[in-house]
Amino acid sequence: MSLLGNIIWLIFGGLATAIEYFISSIFLFITIIGIPFGLQTLKLGVLALWPFGRNVVAKPAGSGCLFTLMNIIWIFAGGIWICLSHLLFGLLLFVTIIGIPFGRQHFKLARLALTPFNYEIR
Repeated sequence: MSLLGNIIWLIFGGLATAIEYFISSIFLFITIIGIPFGLQTLKLGVLALWPFGRNVVAKPAGSGCLFTLMNIIWIFAGGIWICLSHLLFGLLLFVTIIGIPFGRQHFKLARLALTPFNYEIR
């Protein structure tokens, strides 16, 4: 079921979303300061490419206050807009019964897009 869901996801916008994440990741890798943020957009792009069958889990506590600081910078640098776009698409997809699994994936991406540091994709 997850293979079929991933194929449908790719056809109906998942590939475009992943390409956007990968392009923004390349632009962030150009600067030294943007490398940690580029790694997070790369992580979001991989999840946006193949979201079904993957789980997002928090890393164990003790990661330090650096992740908190990076999440705050991320939110103000554009994470809020990415999160809001995923929430909007998720709500629109929940209108139809067929779109509910895809809406759930957008909600998973929204949670990660708001604070990507200190999360792990399994």
